[in-house]
Amino acid sequence: MFEVLRGKRDAMSKVDTAWLRMESPTNLMMITGVLMFDDRLELPALKKLLAERFLAYRRFRQKAVDSGSSAAWETDGDFDLDWHVRLTALPGAAGKEELERLVSHLASTPLDHSKPLWQFHVVENYRGGSVLISRIHHCYADGLALVQVLLSLTDANPNPEQHAELARVWLKKDQGSVIDRLLEPTRAGIAKAVAAGGKAWDKTLEMWKDPEVAATLAREGSEITRELAVALALPDDPPTAFKGPLGVSKRVAWADPLPLEDVKTLGKALGCTVNDVLLACAAGALRGHLRERGEAVDGITIRATVPVNLRPLEHAKKLGNHFGLVFLDLPIGEANPLRRLERVAANMRELKRSRQAALTFGLLAAVGMAPVAVQRMALELFSRKATAVATNVPGPQMPLYLAGSRVRELMFWVPQNGSIGMGLSILSYNGNVHFGLIVDAKLVADPEDVVRRFAQEFERLVLVSLMEDWEGDLSAADAEATIRHFAGEAAPNVPAPEAKAKAKAKLKRAASEVAKPVKNAVPESTPDVGFAAELAKFKKKKVKASPSASSAAPTAARRPAEIRAADRETRSAVRRAVEPRA
Repeated sequence: MFEVLRGKRDAMSKVDTAWLRMESPTNLMMITGVLMFDDRLELPALKKLLAERFLAYRRFRQKAVDSGSSAAWETDGDFDLDWHVRLTALPGAAGKEELERLVSHLASTPLDHSKPLWQFHVVENYRGGSVLISRIHHCYADGLALVQVLLSLTDANPNPEQHAELARVWLKKDQGSVIDRLLEPTRAGIAKAVAAGGKAWDKTLEMWKDPEVAATLAREGSEITRELAVALALPDDPPTAFKGPLGVSKRVAWADPLPLEDVKTLGKALGCTVNDVLLACAAGALRGHLRERGEAVDGITIRATVPVNLRPLEHAKKLGNHFGLVFLDLPIGEANPLRRLERVAANMRELKRSRQAALTFGLLAAVGMAPVAVQRMALELFSRKATAVATNVPGPQMPLYLAGSRVRELMFWVPQNGSIGMGLSILSYNGNVHFGLIVDAKLVADPEDVVRRFAQEFERLVLVSLMEDWEGDLSAADAEATIRHFAGEAAPNVPAPEAKAKAKAKLKRAASEVAKPVKNAVPESTPDVGFAAELAKFKKKKVKASPSASSAAPTAARRPAEIRAADRETRSAVRRAVEPRA
């Protein structure tokens, strides 16, 4: 009988074991996803789909078994699909608040470790459609792989004659993680370091027998050692309302989606990536929430751990955890939105050259083999150095269908670990960007206050990018008056949405003008076409910012003299108008 049982087991990788053992009552290691549909999701059709596609991955019929000395995957002889797919109802005419409360409850409820660690919950009658909530343990795979697995359940039309591998289509368009693309120049080096690190951890005492590993470590070892020293020397993150003792309940909230094209436009105009823009907006939203609570945040920088994919994109759907972590600075103490964006972009450029991801992958492998006490000590050591976990996964930019129902919105959250109590999630789908937040209820009781600020911070960044510079925060009154000014209309007579649309159109024109000159230098005789020409000339000449401009917004946001004069007039008028209320 014992031999038969052993035949049903597969060894669990060291990194997957680390994630299995990382679970605690205060931080469950679940990846939670939410898919919203335009119409009703039929339960029989969903079960049929899961049986054909999801369970095609044998791992999802297996449960995790931890003997203490090692962990393994064991086939569940009593597997029951009905237990893993549940029908859930919300009360009455439930809205977003009620759905967020349900997702929060499920994100706080442990999975049953006597069964395979995943469940799907179908919510009927939500805003004329339905919702699918997925809960899958992190030991099965990392977030990127599980998103790909979920996408493999979808189709490009409601009634496909034959299932097409949709994920393969959009992966060929190089839409992997933005950080993956940033790290692409060093991917070969990272891959070698990961390979070397993995072998070194698994065969530490026999490493000398592997000349290739020894040679790779000799080349990469000094840099990895240096980065390990830097990581260990990082100070603990500063105390804020987002950092503190954790409870056992989570709160989940998400913002209304932003148009992805608007984010791309702003990034192109300012010479930043989409990822830079979104993370800067997230930092601004966190800053606004803390200031509303009366916390002093000026000068404070917190860190987020960011998962970095270390597998080739064509293997994105392969189960298992194949990622490292990097520490990203979020400058919530920076009041000026453009400077905040500039600092995020600079930090991302540093991470491009970093080996942190490969290093942490090796450390996770080592932690997976270590005694539980050592695992907890290492986990606490690193989790004290960050306040949040942040993920950004670009998804397919086309409508998807699951079991014949159209997916309207798509979101997911990865778990936090150790003493980290906040997770930021950014995911793009079908032309929109979705921002979600999961927090410990003891730290933040109202995550909705944070997520509602995300779009406001984006609007603020758009406005400030249309201006020369701003010192201090841009108030709501400042923003309203400024956007009307740049829309070219008299402030009292233009509806705010129309003014915003005109201002965004102006920025979009500038961005489209920038696109070509950046690649092909603009002749000196090019007539002045506004911001685009000014920026193109600056990039061509590589002019350094003057001392007087060094404390203002990034040089990429300079404007011609006549616009700068208008800026000054507007700022003076706006400040006079809001001064009595200050």
